[in-house]
Amino acid sequence: MSGESTGASPGFDPGIRPLQRAGFARGPGLHDAHQTPDVNRTFRSILLGVLLQLVPARAAQTPPAPSPSDLEALLNEGQRWWEQHIDEEALPSLPELDLQQVEPLLRRVQDRLQAENLLDLAELRVVAEALLPWLERETALQPYVPWLRARLDYFQAAETFVRESPPPSGVPTSVVPRSPLRPRLPVQPPAAPPPVPPLQPKSSMGPLLPATRPAWVPSAAQQRKVWSDITIVEPWPDQARRRVPQLKPIFREEGVPEELVWVAEVESSFDPRARSPAGAAGLYQLMPETARAQGLSTFPFDQRYRPEKNARASARYLRALHRRFKDWPLALAAYNAGETRVANLLSRHRARTFHDIARHLPAETQMYVPRIDALLQRREGRSLARLPGPTR
Repeated sequence: MSGESTGASPGFDPGIRPLQRAGFARGPGLHDAHQTPDVNRTFRSILLGVLLQLVPARAAQTPPAPSPSDLEALLNEGQRWWEQHIDEEALPSLPELDLQQVEPLLRRVQDRLQAENLLDLAELRVVAEALLPWLERETALQPYVPWLRARLDYFQAAETFVRESPPPSGVPTSVVPRSPLRPRLPVQPPAAPPPVPPLQPKSSMGPLLPATRPAWVPSAAQQRKVWSDITIVEPWPDQARRRVPQLKPIFREEGVPEELVWVAEVESSFDPRARSPAGAAGLYQLMPETARAQGLSTFPFDQRYRPEKNARASARYLRALHRRFKDWPLALAAYNAGETRVANLLSRHRARTFHDIARHLPAETQMYVPRIDALLQRREGRSLARLPGPTR
């Protein structure tokens, strides 16, 4: 039961609300939670926040920071007040994440990335940002954190493209209808004209509803502008300063431009622990079959989680893809979407370039190539068009 339905304060945990709206959060009563050893600390922290906000601000001077002993005395006094005046049994439910539904939700996020309409990614940013803190708290789910964090920029870019796209037919304002993660209950149609049978609600674990936004593909110029604006303010990932000098020699040894080491920022934010819901793993998010084809072992020890081995396998695979498709944009599209898919699209549409087939690629891939292009220009001062081919 959500805080909205019980009257819980909006500030109690704002991050949970998008998950509740998506149906992936629940809330046991506090009378169950107060048996845990951490609950007093939780109450004390909440109480401290409330008390500090009740202290009137002074306009003429800034009060000195309270000492730890003062804070402890304040907390103890607040705790005594709490125990004397608050009936914990009557408190609203505390929301918590339903962990059994996290992985299905993440798979559905990935499914949305694999759909063709990139405008439908716009709504995922709020859900992803709400989900990340909960993933970070659960050890078993932490490998999904770098994977999801590395894709926040896609959701941000999609929001921009929604604003720039022409409005859907039949929508007189600039408001674009949302494509919900979960089907909503059918609304009773008006008596006349004869109603169209509403969609039957599906299980929350079922497939996504069809996209409600019309298909629209931004131009190459729009992609360049959006990704330039995003990457220009992007700091280096935390692990990049250590990893990049280690990995560039590997790419050079494999005859691949060393600038492509930055693919790891797009794939995993340079976190070797990253894992995707589809099963890709490591710095460069190699699928098991691809890793084995490039000489890595996935059992009994998964070598994809070893940064140097993952980087070498990725460089070899990129080299092979360039030999097949003859340029880096197509090679990177194949790296992300699959070489069979790219080859089939080139043949079906009698196309020769990435831009010729971009609208038929998954939404992630449509942005993956221009994102890497903008990132290389930001990090290395070179575009994909200026990178040489493999030397081996």
